[in-house]
Amino acid sequence: MNKNQAYFAHPTAVIDEGCIIGEGTKIWHFTHIMPDCQLGKRCNIGQNVVVSPGVVLGDNVKVQNNVSIYTGVSCEEDVFLGPSMVFTNVINPRSAVNRRGQYAKTTVRRGASIGANATIVCGNDIGEYAFIGAGAVVTKEVLPYALVVGNPARQIGWMSRYGHRLVFDQQGFAICPESGDRYKLEAGRVYLLEN
Repeated sequence: MNKNQAYFAHPTAVIDEGCIIGEGTKIWHFTHIMPDCQLGKRCNIGQNVVVSPGVVLGDNVKVQNNVSIYTGVSCEEDVFLGPSMVFTNVINPRSAVNRRGQYAKTTVRRGASIGANATIVCGNDIGEYAFIGAGAVVTKEVLPYALVVGNPARQIGWMSRYGHRLVFDQQGFAICPESGDRYKLEAGRVYLLEN
């Protein structure tokens, strides 16, 4: 880190012109941050990561090694992107057909976690605090707090903000074993209850 920047970038990292990088962010070995990206404060960008033009990452986003984040993706604060996971940005790519103006948008909401080697097919938003299992292939929208696994990904349960599987009683209430937060399952959606 030089005296004029508030973030750390490893000497092998490439950071193109026009990027905004927040205070306390760390960018590691062989990573390429392309033009016009916005990285929030206290992000950690692992080694061999590609962040394509125009990508937006909120504060405290953790990007593990070998992740590709393509144009059209935005991640809100506190998102976790596991090792070697990937986003797509075109539904029907062809080498000989230029579709640069047809990138689909994908938003990963606050607190969501995406496991190692998962693939997020473009245009499918990930709800807040959702949990995408390792190797899952997401082909449709994921609800807030949902736990999804498999190829294609299917929902098998619900997760708390602290990353614990929620077990709901007959009245539709669950308690996170770590935080003590209470949740309500109602009409196929989960809500955090105010304490």
